[in-house]
Amino acid sequence: MSASRRQVLASASAVGAGIVFTGALSELFAGTAAARSLGRTGYGPLVPDPEGLLDLPKGFRYRVLSREGAPLRSGEGPVPSNHDGMAAFSGRGGRTHLVRNHENRPTAKIRVPAVEGLTYDPEGHGGCTALELDSQGRVLSERVAIAGTAVNCAGGRTPWGTWLTCEETEDRAGDNGHTKDHGFIFEVHPTDPHRTGAVPLTAMGRFQHEAIAIDPRSGVVYETEDAFLKPFGLFYRFLPRKPLGGVGSLRAGGRLQAMRVPGVPDLSTVQETGASFDGIEWVDVPDPLATATPTRLQDYGSGGITHAQKLEGCYWGGTCVYFVSSFAHSAEGSAADHYGQIWRYDPHRRRLTLVIVFGPDTDVRLPGESPDNICLAPSGGLMVCEDGNGAQHVFGVTRGGEVYAMARGKQNIGTPEKPEWGEFAGVTFSPDGETMYVNCYTPGTTFAVTGPWHG
Repeated sequence: MSASRRQVLASASAVGAGIVFTGALSELFAGTAAARSLGRTGYGPLVPDPEGLLDLPKGFRYRVLSREGAPLRSGEGPVPSNHDGMAAFSGRGGRTHLVRNHENRPTAKIRVPAVEGLTYDPEGHGGCTALELDSQGRVLSERVAIAGTAVNCAGGRTPWGTWLTCEETEDRAGDNGHTKDHGFIFEVHPTDPHRTGAVPLTAMGRFQHEAIAIDPRSGVVYETEDAFLKPFGLFYRFLPRKPLGGVGSLRAGGRLQAMRVPGVPDLSTVQETGASFDGIEWVDVPDPLATATPTRLQDYGSGGITHAQKLEGCYWGGTCVYFVSSFAHSAEGSAADHYGQIWRYDPHRRRLTLVIVFGPDTDVRLPGESPDNICLAPSGGLMVCEDGNGAQHVFGVTRGGEVYAMARGKQNIGTPEKPEWGEFAGVTFSPDGETMYVNCYTPGTTFAVTGPWHG
């Protein structure tokens, strides 16, 4: 995103922008705790942080829970780099457990330390760390939850209270020094990581995973693929042999299928919000392990398969699954251009609908391009981590579709003459809805934000 557009957006947000998305935003929150309405223009302008870390609206405050390079409280080594996807789980006595991804490649500054019984590939630098917080939000412990994985980008929580961490890579053994194949999903227990270990859920596919969401009624797992090269990624569903079977049940395997929208080979060609497609088809992936050919390139028969660029966030809301396409660039191979979409799939009706469009095609001040991690906010609306150039924000979106700046990163990783800021990722809320947790990717920093969420 150009600096000038960022400046326009920041200026608009500072005065409480009355901006409306294109799309039926309010339906995203039906049947959720987010049905409680938020004020029309968010929480007011951002106040500069004298510590130079995080700007927030008046009345809000933050606590730094963890920073890369500091010692892990477990003594296992330093806090790893590249903080990414994250989820919060409730614990006993008002405690909260965070599981945090580290999107580490072999070039990462600080790898996830290898720990016996929790390491998949000794040459994998990614993984997850787990933090335990007391009822006052203070860090009690911080430890490795899984190691030896690679490029752990996002993931998703399970209905039985574990985290599925996703590898965004297709590296095989021998690539980049790895000793095992990568591109899998792993289950991580937030309080007892050795219970889940470091076991790849191979039946769920080997590809550039981004995020997952699970239908709490049927146990079907939906998966997004953030493939970097054309043809781009697919939207998948996994039909477990033991649906909703609890910790370890996904190891029993199942069927992996890819979504086919009849007559639509590329979702970027759909530009109008409200556009719906019935009769969505699900086609078995011929070789989920991609032993010879990446899953997105395999033969799906005469009807082909439906691709989309930059499939990112994925979450369950009400009776439907929602997934994000961060952007589409025709210059990179997409059939058309857009600055971000949110799609809804209704399993009962087998209907796919484009519900939100981001970006300057709708309003120059909107927070696109590149919506990335998205979560439902208990106080009403969405929280969106924007992943682009220039200033980095967490934006809120009210149920009425109005956009406001919730946070702005102030850690300059560039120079005074050419400042740069690390993107935000892993936005999530505490089980009681009173604290927003969010990561700065670089330098890896985990924040806890409290304040008048219901004011």
